[in-house]
Amino acid sequence: MHGKYVLLRIKQVQARVALGRSSIYALADKNSKFYDPSFPRSIKISVQAVGWIESEIDTWLMARIAASRCH
Repeated sequence: MHGKYVLLRIKQVQARVALGRSSIYALADKNSKFYDPSFPRSIKISVQAVGWIESEIDTWLMARIAASRCH
């Protein structure tokens, strides 16, 4: 992966996907019944901070929108 990436913090991801913090982490947790393997993985940016690549969040969201409109 080369290029420029914009990282979103949890509050920005929450606003973008209209889900709460715990729902976002549940989507990413393999042990959760809400696990979604297509949800973008977070990037560790410091000891206590993670971020998500903006373009990956946007792609995931667009796929969800497309899937909901197919029915």
